[in-house]
Amino acid sequence: MKEQRYSLGIQDFSELRLRNCVYVDKTELVYQLIMQNKTYFLSHPRRFGKSLLVSILEYLFLGRKDLFEGLWIEDKIAWDTYPVLHFSFIESGFHTIGFEKYLHIKIDEQAKSYDITLENTDISNKVRELIVKLNEKHHKQVVFLVDEYDKPITEFLRQEQLQTADKNRELMRLFYSPLKELDKYLRFVFITGVSKFSKVSVFSDLNHLEDLTIGKDFATLLGYTEEEIEHYFHEKIAQIAQEMELTYEACFAKMRLWYNGYSWNAGKDKVYNPTSVMKFLRNRDFENYWFETGSPLFLIQMMSENFTYNVEDLQVEENILKNFDIEAIDDITLLFQTGYLTIKAKEDGIFTLTYPNQEVRDSMLQYLLRAYSHKRNTKPLILEMFKTLAKRDFAHLFKIFNSILGELPYQIFDTKQEKYYQAIIFLTFRLLGYYAQAEPSVSEDRIDAVVETQDGIFIFEFKVNGTIEDAMAQIHENRYYQRYEASEKEIYLLGAVCQEKEIKEYKWEKFES
Repeated sequence: MKEQRYSLGIQDFSELRLRNCVYVDKTELVYQLIMQNKTYFLSHPRRFGKSLLVSILEYLFLGRKDLFEGLWIEDKIAWDTYPVLHFSFIESGFHTIGFEKYLHIKIDEQAKSYDITLENTDISNKVRELIVKLNEKHHKQVVFLVDEYDKPITEFLRQEQLQTADKNRELMRLFYSPLKELDKYLRFVFITGVSKFSKVSVFSDLNHLEDLTIGKDFATLLGYTEEEIEHYFHEKIAQIAQEMELTYEACFAKMRLWYNGYSWNAGKDKVYNPTSVMKFLRNRDFENYWFETGSPLFLIQMMSENFTYNVEDLQVEENILKNFDIEAIDDITLLFQTGYLTIKAKEDGIFTLTYPNQEVRDSMLQYLLRAYSHKRNTKPLILEMFKTLAKRDFAHLFKIFNSILGELPYQIFDTKQEKYYQAIIFLTFRLLGYYAQAEPSVSEDRIDAVVETQDGIFIFEFKVNGTIEDAMAQIHENRYYQRYEASEKEIYLLGAVCQEKEIKEYKWEKFES
């Protein structure tokens, strides 16, 4: 048997199988999918295998049993052939010719592939005519598959492009509107995307679509479970572990830390990101693979404008996770739907969100620190700060802070000075892998920042245009150190006075209980 390859970027199931690439067998879940219902919607982040799943469904309904040889589903169904309409909006051709013309081209291409001539000229009636004629020609119900349905909207979410996004949303309404009334002509409908927009007719008119995004039954349909990683990649991980001079268990534990953690089932049924796993197996190194494939510049800009930077352990209602509104874009909704946050737990209808793993957390924090500090290269500063804390060299620590603050443009700094100080401190020390809190609650007041290292606890209080005496007095009067008194670590109290874009004065003392 030929050695199996680790596929990267192959989204066509036929190509994957013919090239003898590793396929983590999900066909038992696919079987449940096609047997339980006939109309579905699934929202998941990009690079999780949605396109490959749609391709699997296409070849399954085309009756290509040969491609499923050796897989769970091979002998579980009566293989039959259906006419399949597969629309994919992954490519961005609509940018240059407009989405309306693009839709017409896509519909006409599908019709031509089945040797069908369409007489209607508007989008809704062309879709209706195509489905009905396919049914009449083949005497079979039609399979309707759509991949990345929302890209014609998500590509235009910047403020100056929202008019285009809204226009494309209306065109989508026209495209999907015939589906519900044509239910008897349809064998299976499956629509995927990154987001679920709250005012798109595909979800108001097609209210019979079953939303698989959050729930138990299909929580592992995309992504790799721990058991699947162990079954399909054990030998490769063992080789990498030996090369890194790690035990197998240590290597696997590090993989878990970096690439596992995604959950759409109340924090249960966690899965690994498949793109990151495949790149790790090929490159044999722990790096940020998933994030590097698409820099979220629009999202980072929105978060920095809203001063959203501490997004771990956020609590939200379910409607925040499911519905995306163009008119009022919510950055937490966007963070969840694009995969930067995942479900950690659910209790009484409230979801707790957090970063899924180290890969996403560290990358997001670096992007945010660059956005707040306006510095392109922040990693050397992080490493330098690490050394200053180890030496308790607070003079140099505040000097580094000043080098970061000095890059900030005055026009964006003047009105929200204290928030910038807090954000930069939090992001800097969180990147060091320490425990940091921005404005943690205390009994009487709120601490600006607490940084906890392996051997020290550092409590910061910043005063904007105040005095150093006020800063230190506030720490003592409100006993910010009280919750840490039982710790065996050294506790340091640090006050600083900030004026304009500079820490003008600071004072520190070691707390003795």
